Amino acid sequence: MPCQRRALPLRRPGLSLPLRRVMKGAHPPPFRETMPSRNATFAGILMMLLGILLFSLNDVMGKWLVATYTVGQVLLLRSAVALAAIIPFVVKQGVSRTLRPERPGLQLLRVTLGSCEVALFYWAVSYLPLADTMTLWLAAPVWAVVLAALLLGERVDAGRWLAVVAGFVGVAIALNPSGQSLSLPAVIALTGSLSFAAMMITGRQLRGTPDVTLVFWQTFGALVMGLVLLPFGWVTPSLADTALLGLLGIVAMVAHLCVTRSLKLAEASVVVPYQYTLIVWALIFGWFVFGDWPSSAMLFGSALIIAAGLALLILEKRAGRTAATNSEQAVTAEQN
Repeated sequence: MPCQRRALPLRRPGLSLPLRRVMKGAHPPPFRETMPSRNATFAGILMMLLGILLFSLNDVMGKWLVATYTVGQVLLLRSAVALAAIIPFVVKQGVSRTLRPERPGLQLLRVTLGSCEVALFYWAVSYLPLADTMTLWLAAPVWAVVLAALLLGERVDAGRWLAVVAGFVGVAIALNPSGQSLSLPAVIALTGSLSFAAMMITGRQLRGTPDVTLVFWQTFGALVMGLVLLPFGWVTPSLADTALLGLLGIVAMVAHLCVTRSLKLAEASVVVPYQYTLIVWALIFGWFVFGDWPSSAMLFGSALIIAAGLALLILEKRAGRTAATNSEQAVTAEQN
């Protein structure tokens, strides 16, 4: 009949397949696949933001503690507390599943990189001002984007490249590194930031590994590193500092959980640049904890970093809409 030749559009967000084809049993476009993917990306961004906040707290406490205690001692005590806190999660997940992770070689590489990174950070921050150390550490997102493109084959468009570059320029303006930036401790910090970027990329390759497993081995690796460095010095901590060292371990553990989950939910090239929010927390904690009043350069740089983050968010939304449209058109063309 002629009326059957007219296709009535099905009014549903992201779906334009004619109702006649749906009634005949044709499969609709992947509406349910597209939306969770976009939601997962935004969830990944939120998890990265939370993880970076916790890492910022970890940085402040760590700098405070390494002024009195050795790097090995801080690593050992904080990792011991973190391991004790994660044991219930290990038992719930299954001890054998945790102790026998997939791709053990890559797991070992990730743990090694992470242990070196945290030791190098505490070592650098014991010599450099926190602002200088954070400036150098924030080279990690730029390197991670490059590593993600080269090693993982992730597509990074020109807009996101520009946003990442703008964010790094904002970091340099905001923190205005001092003359110590070319010192040996600065080289240590740069090496640590590269280790951090490489660790995140290897974590991206271990999507199938449960978060509890990743954090357990990461914490265990830091504990081993603390034992290796322990002979270089020991200072008996006070009761208050013992509690602070334990809190440091809990904060670091939760931060690692957030970051590992973030890298599983979204592409590294999308979520890694949000580590630039470290600058925002540097402004807040610098004023609240250390009494540092931000300079005009720091405020301007922070504004540039926030603008870069918003640009990344807008570009991700646009890319999601474009991908949904292309997927819908491809399914429609295939069915025609």
